[in-house]
Amino acid sequence: MKAHFHKIPVSSQSSFSIRHDVKPNFGTTWHYHPELELHYVIKGEGVRLIGDNISNFSAGEIVLLGQNLPHTWRCREEYFQYDADLEVEAIVIQFMPECLGRYLLGLPEAYLIPKLFEKAKSGLLINGDAREQLGPLMRRAVEATDLDRIIIFLSILKILSETDEIESIASKHHAFTQSNESDALRINKVCNYTLSNYKNEITLEEVASISNLSVTSFCRYFKLITKKTYYDFLIEIRISQACRLLIEDKLPTEVICFDCGFNNVSNFYRHFKKITKMTPLEYKRKYLRNYKELAAAA
Repeated sequence: MKAHFHKIPVSSQSSFSIRHDVKPNFGTTWHYHPELELHYVIKGEGVRLIGDNISNFSAGEIVLLGQNLPHTWRCREEYFQYDADLEVEAIVIQFMPECLGRYLLGLPEAYLIPKLFEKAKSGLLINGDAREQLGPLMRRAVEATDLDRIIIFLSILKILSETDEIESIASKHHAFTQSNESDALRINKVCNYTLSNYKNEITLEEVASISNLSVTSFCRYFKLITKKTYYDFLIEIRISQACRLLIEDKLPTEVICFDCGFNNVSNFYRHFKKITKMTPLEYKRKYLRNYKELAAAA
């Protein structure tokens, strides 16, 4: 009962995979694979699910995922409308730990790389100067060939392994092993239904029915996979959407509360502070201050 296993296509002429995606959205499948993944969002925004973590993503974000760590980048609903003039863009590098040879990781000069791969098991959000350096390198890597491709990849690993500007995303030891197709379809149906209907009241009977399980069996199944109750999952989705609306700074907090599926303001404030450790006003002020600092530095 685990996430969908995804086979990464790698050419026999390449030691690792790199692609530059431009498409309507990032899809909806919650999946995992044995390759590590460096994911650079150039355009797009929405909610990402990595392991047991639910957070917003936006343009400029760079994340390193460890082996078999389940994940999906779910765009806002507007990206799934056929007449929407929107698209996402990302550069994705996927690689096995020993893609450059089994002896590299054992070299004394490369001792930081295995440590990086261990940290990546919980997913890493790359910040600061490290992120600013990685973006251009990943763009160059898309077009690079032969030894230049390897040199750029090593430069990327050097930055990642030496920086302390990283932030763990999910709980440790949330990696999965291969699952069957029916389990993959089931959890993806639940996630997609929740992300599409979080504004409305959702009952356990509804999501259990989608899963073809009794309420009791569904609750046990969902917690086994996500390490949290379905109710906690739903609240986190709603709070993540509220955070996005607060950042946009277009609606009053009370309106955001009801727009995100909460039925009273005090309940919204209580859940918001429990998850973010801040009040909505503190969250908005912190973000706007950081935004102004970034704009001034640009």
